[in-house]
Amino acid sequence: MPVQVTARPLSRRVSSRVPKMRLELAYFTLTRRRRWRSYTPPYLTPPVHAPPRGEELGIPPPPEAPVFSAGSAASREATLAIGRLTKPNAWIDTYYPLMNTPLHRSLSILDEGGSALWEAELEEDGDPRDPDAAKHKDAVPVFHGYSADGEVEGPLIYVNYGSKEDYDAVLAAGGNFTGKIVLARYGANARGLKVLAAEEVGAVGVLMYSDTRDDGPVTVENGYDPYPAGPARNPHSVQRGSVQYLSLYPGDPTTPGVPAYPNATRTEGGNIPKIPSLPISWANAQRLLKEISQKGLEDAFELDGKTSKRNVRLVNHVHNRIMPIWSAMAVIPGHIHNETVIVGNHRDVGMPKRLSYIDRYGLIGSTEWAEDFPEWISGNVVAYINVDGSAAGSPWIPTGSPSLVHLIRNAALDVAHPTDPNRTLWDARNDIGPFRGPANGSEFLEAYKAKRRAQEDDVGIAPLGSGSDFTPFLQRLGVASMDETFNLSPTDAAYHYHSIYDTEMWKEKYADPGFDKHLSRRPGRMPVTVAKHLGLVMLRLADSTILPLNTTHYALDLTKYLASVKETASALGFSVDFSNLSHKVQALLLASRILDVEKADAERALRDALRELPGHGRKPRGLLGWLKRLLDLLPGLPWHGRARREFERALQRVQKANAKLIGFERGCISEEGLEGREWYRHLGVAPGKWLGYGATTLPAITEALTIARNATLAESEAGRLAGLLDELARSMVA
Repeated sequence: MPVQVTARPLSRRVSSRVPKMRLELAYFTLTRRRRWRSYTPPYLTPPVHAPPRGEELGIPPPPEAPVFSAGSAASREATLAIGRLTKPNAWIDTYYPLMNTPLHRSLSILDEGGSALWEAELEEDGDPRDPDAAKHKDAVPVFHGYSADGEVEGPLIYVNYGSKEDYDAVLAAGGNFTGKIVLARYGANARGLKVLAAEEVGAVGVLMYSDTRDDGPVTVENGYDPYPAGPARNPHSVQRGSVQYLSLYPGDPTTPGVPAYPNATRTEGGNIPKIPSLPISWANAQRLLKEISQKGLEDAFELDGKTSKRNVRLVNHVHNRIMPIWSAMAVIPGHIHNETVIVGNHRDVGMPKRLSYIDRYGLIGSTEWAEDFPEWISGNVVAYINVDGSAAGSPWIPTGSPSLVHLIRNAALDVAHPTDPNRTLWDARNDIGPFRGPANGSEFLEAYKAKRRAQEDDVGIAPLGSGSDFTPFLQRLGVASMDETFNLSPTDAAYHYHSIYDTEMWKEKYADPGFDKHLSRRPGRMPVTVAKHLGLVMLRLADSTILPLNTTHYALDLTKYLASVKETASALGFSVDFSNLSHKVQALLLASRILDVEKADAERALRDALRELPGHGRKPRGLLGWLKRLLDLLPGLPWHGRARREFERALQRVQKANAKLIGFERGCISEEGLEGREWYRHLGVAPGKWLGYGATTLPAITEALTIARNATLAESEAGRLAGLLDELARSMVA
């Protein structure tokens, strides 16, 4: 039977009796202000249900707010002193990235004389049947974060999802993008990459919309009412979001690789668009598609390069400026001061309740902090646990580093299913939504199935790509990371992502009735399924003697990744010598199995040494209780010489084994980075260059084959990875 994990508010009494082996650092990034025109940071506005001001976790409130400018002595000391803390601490670091806010936007179809025949309504309608959507419909204008300022006009051309393959298909059909405005639907790749591909082929602007073909059977055509009346897509909803070129590098565009201090030396910004873009609704998209083809939508959807006879004018004026963001940090200290578990999330600071507007704005908060403290993170952090959107649909989708997948699965087997007491959370991976009917286009369903098949390993957990705050920890610094969410299945209600209809009412009706899946923001509600699983993973990482990192599973996955690139090379007709890399992967697998034996022996030796210590008959319950007591009472213990030496030797063996486990992910980091996008340094996994969110395994080799089409480069990259793995294998058995 699954364990019923009960969450409870933290208190001095509870926190003092929980044995903490490692530090648990929970950080939350606040990457924008509560309102666009207000510079008041969100932390200065107390929540409606805030408890009376007083001690939390035994910490008296500071005389003044601990808000530090990044790079200042106070900011540096706050993080670098984490290992010396004896009680919890909290503070806020302020960074200064380039960001933009909307000024004026318009979209119109022009007649031959250049006058407007039709003007798009660019703001959402705010249906009063959803009170939050109606109340806040004008809170954040419809725009793309990091979109370029400009006014352009030209014929429309349709590019499906705007993937690299879609652009190539249009070009192959004889299409010409020069001077055109691209119309693309959301999905398949990151927003910014739709714009980057348009730039590269000479387009002057991009429009993006949410297509009901991606809603599976949950459409008006199948008899479902549009939200708020029903589960189908509201045709006036619009998805906001960042169009930063995430696969080049995340974070502040003007300070790649270094923190955005107020006095930072800045570049022009190489990961943001040079042509304007706008998000639009499905209702507006249908009008524009009719301009491309008078024969109907199906003809307009053909990737044959046809364009509208009339021009379209796109206006997007934004205010680009250096502006403050606030990263809120909180630390609960443990007893092992150089092994830290980080729990983090971005926070979409929009309006009250659950209205989340702008896509974590380029992962700025997490990226700037990771770029600020890379040495400390590399020397101290065990793992990073990410929390993003916790509930949008039916299936539970965990993702993570291969070394964490057994921990993720085992914890999920110990947590009850959110709605079925006879099943576990692990079973929820295959849940589907309640709505049925014929899908409006098979492309979406086939893509969904293919994605699920391709990404999962033997355990059933996919590797991480990008799009959330694990990115700098995993793919720049080599910290084992994970994420989890209840995401969409093809038969769930249409998700109004980053729209004013992404409200608590929508969540209550369709995404998570009863709030069984996620951490509810409702006062009085207890954290449930996602919070239970996250907490259980965190506790097992924090309180285990030997870290629950499975490097052998990771090595086995590397053999599968290598098999995949061999198949790719063969399919493309390339002859690439992978023999040296194959040998190094097998040597790493052997080294990991040797470490498996050593870590088991080290833990056993520590238990044996503990039995020889004075007061064994009065020991607290369990190994962790003993370690806590020993660490607390170490200065006064009257140990005999032999017992003390045996214990110290055993403890050093455990620490050495844990250091090797932590170092496994670090061993995949190459200081030279990936070709053409050097910010990303992980040679095992990275966001695909033309995917953004999706993971590409062995990225340097894979993209040398699939993008550069260069067998010589692929062989060189195989040699580079082989060198890293050889060094890693040697360190595992040293």
